[in-house]
Amino acid sequence: MSNVSPLPEVLVSLTSFGAAEVRRHGQLWFAQLCAQAGANAVEVREELLVDAAQELPAIAQWLRTTSLWSVYSCPQPLFAMDGSLDEAVLAHAIAATHTLGAKWLKMSIGQFAAQSVADSAQGFAQLQAKVQAAGITLLIENDQTVRAGSIRALQQFFAAADAAGLQLPMTFDMGNWHYVGECPMQAARSFAGRVGYVHTKGVQHPGKWVAVPLAQSTAPWRTLLNALPTDVPRAIEYPLIHDELTVYTRQELDALRVATVI
Repeated sequence: MSNVSPLPEVLVSLTSFGAAEVRRHGQLWFAQLCAQAGANAVEVREELLVDAAQELPAIAQWLRTTSLWSVYSCPQPLFAMDGSLDEAVLAHAIAATHTLGAKWLKMSIGQFAAQSVADSAQGFAQLQAKVQAAGITLLIENDQTVRAGSIRALQQFFAAADAAGLQLPMTFDMGNWHYVGECPMQAARSFAGRVGYVHTKGVQHPGKWVAVPLAQSTAPWRTLLNALPTDVPRAIEYPLIHDELTVYTRQELDALRVATVI
């Protein structure tokens, strides 16, 4: 009997191709490129949709003809400035996720606990009901703000959610911890048990933090990946720029699949 773990599924966050290029060609065009490169899925980004009413149904129709699945990324946070659940944003994000036919919705917590954890936590029952009724999985991502991307803020949120009976998985963005001055390895020790999806990116600091391919990272990315679950989907979220873009994307996806095996 083999003791080798199955390789994880690999995705591309469509931001990886650059905002200007994605808006020019459309996310469907890049999703099709990812399929040719051997991706298992794609992450569609709301902030790069030029005409969501046309683009989302077109991507959804194409996805139904493939074996690929999708993630919908909503840049608007769950909790409003006053710390309350933003019901309108949640409804919008769920509707877009349904239109795309995505099984996962990715969001950040925003201003959770802006007033107090107890006040913010009052929205958990409604959040749970809406997500369950929608039949989707909501994943919480650490973003590049202290309020929604620091270890303490996310520990508070997940502890309150767990206490309310709301078990939410996490999108662990490897690079974003650097932007808020946190240690990614400490974050991995805190959250590895609930990580359901990994955003992979390398980082460099030429005056400010920037995302780079893993092989160019000044941070120990392989050690960090090994500290996270090795069987959850991984997404490329770093620049994919090359004259032979499909070939290069395939190479990066193949390398990511075996990054913690070899």
